[in-house]
Amino acid sequence: MIKMSVYYPANGGSKFDHDYYRTRHMPLIQERLGDACVRYEIDKGLAGRELGSAPEFVAACHVYSPNLAIFQEALGPHRAEIAADVANYTDITPIVQISEVVEG
Repeated sequence: MIKMSVYYPANGGSKFDHDYYRTRHMPLIQERLGDACVRYEIDKGLAGRELGSAPEFVAACHVYSPNLAIFQEALGPHRAEIAADVANYTDITPIVQISEVVEG
């Protein structure tokens, strides 16, 4: 199993529409990836490490897929459409990482 994580730094831009992200963008990804999207999670930043501090990220998502090859094959034809939708909810440049899930 692999996980693509997308992090949106809190200091990286001026807007993030959590409602659009939850109701439109992530369902778009799930629909386009089909069975390559086993599930996804959305995080909304609340606080940082220190008591009372701001979160490092305003949001993040985690998309789980059976393996890297299946994920990349499913994403490929839809990459441009998904990337174009980002402007509808944020002006933040995200940080992306794909990881192997080793436990869980």
